[in-house]
Amino acid sequence: MGNFGKNNPMHSNWGSACSDSDWGFGSDSRFKNDSRFDSHSKFDSHSKCKKSCKVCKSDDVSACKCNFKAPERELAAPLNSDCVLVNSVVGSKMVQKVAEATFPFTAFTPAIPAGSTILSVAVVPNLAGVTRNTTIIRDKVVNIGLIPVTITVTFLAPGATTPATAVLSTSLPFQEHTDFPGACPEDTVIESPFVIEGIFTQAGTPFVTGTGVVTTDAILVKVVLRTTITVTRQVIVDSHGGICDVNDRRCDSPTTPPSFNF
Repeated sequence: MGNFGKNNPMHSNWGSACSDSDWGFGSDSRFKNDSRFDSHSKFDSHSKCKKSCKVCKSDDVSACKCNFKAPERELAAPLNSDCVLVNSVVGSKMVQKVAEATFPFTAFTPAIPAGSTILSVAVVPNLAGVTRNTTIIRDKVVNIGLIPVTITVTFLAPGATTPATAVLSTSLPFQEHTDFPGACPEDTVIESPFVIEGIFTQAGTPFVTGTGVVTTDAILVKVVLRTTITVTRQVIVDSHGGICDVNDRRCDSPTTPPSFNF
């Protein structure tokens, strides 16, 4: 093997593997201008790789600057005016609605014997099954609906020592009219999904049977619901910000009170 000198580890008894200028890639280097490592190489004098963009035909060190231009869009048909139709918010408020009903002991399965002691009442509402009908009269929003519930009662029949369970699946009706100054018929009502704020039950509530007999063998069930009512109205806005109602007579008082069948 050759004897590598101390001055340059690339100098041996057989000569230098690289000339001095090769270390700096000088003019007398073996890597001439016609070498593959020329000025257009992907490697610069600091042996750093340049960013090359084949699409843009650029060898600039910076990122490629491709100025893409989106195609111009044309309307399918020319607009007839520079006015737009928007929904104006008449008002928005949070309200509570109460769904409640009183059920006699005989409505449950199995029927709860008269005089039984009610130990507990569990009510499970079904918000996904809520039915509600909403309409607007002058300055008021009227809402009527039903919320399905499953009622489970644990009771102790007279003379019994072991508690029993009775179940009733039914719906609780609710109705509410909310004062809403400025609301008019033909406005649009938007209600957020119901949120249950509380469930209340009370045994021993008086109930009038079909025969006119008043009995306290009954249970009152009440569910308090919360929602947000928002009333909107369609209006036309021109290019100068002027606003006009789509129906400028929507708030005229009717000659006879309106009637609705839900």
